Amino acid sequence: MLSKLSKVFCVAELSANHGQDKAVALKTIEAAAKAGADAIKVQTYTPDTMTLNIKKAPFIVETNNSWAGKSLYELYREAMTPWEWHAELKEAAEACGLVFFSTPFDFTAVDFLESLNTPIYKIASFEIVDTPLIRRVAQTGRPLIISTGMASIEEIQAAVDACHAENNFEIALLRCVSAYPAPLEEMNLSSLEKLKEFGTVIGLSDHTLDSTAAVTAVALGAKVVEKHFILDRKLGGPDSFFSLEPAEFRDTVIQIRAVERALGQPKFGPSPSEQGSMVFRRSLFVVKDVKAGDEITHEHIRSIRPAGGLSPADLPQILGRVARRDLQMGTPLSHECFN
Repeated sequence: MLSKLSKVFCVAELSANHGQDKAVALKTIEAAAKAGADAIKVQTYTPDTMTLNIKKAPFIVETNNSWAGKSLYELYREAMTPWEWHAELKEAAEACGLVFFSTPFDFTAVDFLESLNTPIYKIASFEIVDTPLIRRVAQTGRPLIISTGMASIEEIQAAVDACHAENNFEIALLRCVSAYPAPLEEMNLSSLEKLKEFGTVIGLSDHTLDSTAAVTAVALGAKVVEKHFILDRKLGGPDSFFSLEPAEFRDTVIQIRAVERALGQPKFGPSPSEQGSMVFRRSLFVVKDVKAGDEITHEHIRSIRPAGGLSPADLPQILGRVARRDLQMGTPLSHECFN
């Protein structure tokens, strides 16, 4: 599936942007479809599968955003998507024409998502070092999208090798900066060229606040773009401050599709719209009257616009030849003009 993408796969990340309200989650899925998303992604975990319920270091979040001061357990309890919602969310997404998939964070989540016939799996940046989890996901035979935030080249290679060890080669590697929000100047999208060396599809998991990074990544070859999506940032929640609202997401998709059209396919020669411009190419014309029997010199012919005469490349072969007939100024040259 990933290796055969005909267009950029635009993923709206639901994550925690439902506020533990299933109705909000369902409305968000509908809004993502209307905003041009190709897929909706959730995360499948419980606070107990993620961490321990301890309210002291190192289980306290130390960041420069709204997560600061919370315990990991509290953060994940607030952010989790209830497992009992998944089947209904998947049905709603597919009814809207969206692909529904998820990020599992442990083996039980993989087993649960397999029971739902989830078509794709995502590996989060923080889990790229968990090669046993990656191997378990790869064993499903389904495509894997792997975020590479914080990862070294060696860690990325280990994740790819874990997939290959399970004979799974349907992989997309996403450039990612695991900061929330991510500073544009740290995106270093030139890294996408390096990711291409792994022989996978490449893409971007984007936590910046506008479309600049996403559109640039597409121009550099990204075939998967993921952005966090929320109905309205006023809803609040753990991910609200770096998520796009529907109009912003829609604008990003519109720009991505425009870049796709501009990239097109390798092609040379006149395009359909250029056909009318061919007449303005230079060609060889008589620029001074010539009598039959005269020898042709630079004084008589020149490369000028428009087209219609012989190619300027023919000029060396024409100089010194004899005119077969009288040639008036403005006559386009042809081989029939000379002996």
